[in-house]
Amino acid sequence: MDGTDFLLGGIGSMGATLITNPLEVVKTRMQLQGELATKGTYHKPYRSVVDAFITIAKKDGYAALQKGLAPSLCFQFILNSCRLGIYNTANEHGWTKQRNGNQSILKSAFWGATGGFVGSALASPFFMLRTHLQSQAKAEIAVGYQHQHTGMISAIKDIFKKHGVQGLYRGVAVTMPRALLGSGGQLAAFGYTKDFLIRHPIVSNQTDTFVSTAAGAVGGTVMAITMTPPDVIATRLYNQGVDAKGKGIFYNGVVDCFIKILKSEGVGGLYKGFWPHYMRIGPHATLVLLFFDELKSMRRKYYEAK
Repeated sequence: MDGTDFLLGGIGSMGATLITNPLEVVKTRMQLQGELATKGTYHKPYRSVVDAFITIAKKDGYAALQKGLAPSLCFQFILNSCRLGIYNTANEHGWTKQRNGNQSILKSAFWGATGGFVGSALASPFFMLRTHLQSQAKAEIAVGYQHQHTGMISAIKDIFKKHGVQGLYRGVAVTMPRALLGSGGQLAAFGYTKDFLIRHPIVSNQTDTFVSTAAGAVGGTVMAITMTPPDVIATRLYNQGVDAKGKGIFYNGVVDCFIKILKSEGVGGLYKGFWPHYMRIGPHATLVLLFFDELKSMRRKYYEAK
């Protein structure tokens, strides 16, 4: 093991993001749809995942399905460099295992959550920029607050000029628990499933790629279930407009956002956009972990050949 684990984790996540970013756009729009409105009292430009894809492509153009790609790539690279690098370092040192050598769910969850916590804190500004850009739409299908950015760089300059570094890290308080739940659950499930399949093969001629893919799919499912509520809150906090002092115009913080969503939209409001989130996070998590394992395998073969 060396420091390249961090680099490989980031590269693997960027490859996955190129494929799954359109689902992130759909998820963001659906999470902002009907913000603080009682069910049945608002217009729904996006009635389902499929309808959202069609509507966005028809009204905003096909390119809109890749909105926010630049900050998405930056966010995923920083986040996964940290969380996969830290988790893999812990795993290779045996810190995620029980005394009998089997994978420990609790220890895996701890190291996965630690990596996610660090990565999400560092990458927080790009989460906000991604949300701002992905929510931008033509008036007839616009949802949530509409920020007038022309791109990632202009957004960074504009936010920094008005609100400084603090403005770029607005909402960071929710991305860290979001990552703790999501990353901890995902990597614990991934590590345990992978270890189980290695010890108890379920198919003949089981390959490393099959094991990584199956374990990644299980990890992605766990991640989607645990992470959707804090993800909705993060999207709302990041996308809301701010006053001249940099304070949010809808929510004062994580707790205030949570309470207002429950009061206005019910428990279902915390799971808005679940299906595009699930459809994105499952393949994304699977691809990230698969790419990461494949890149590590390529590195190992390279060193062995030297």
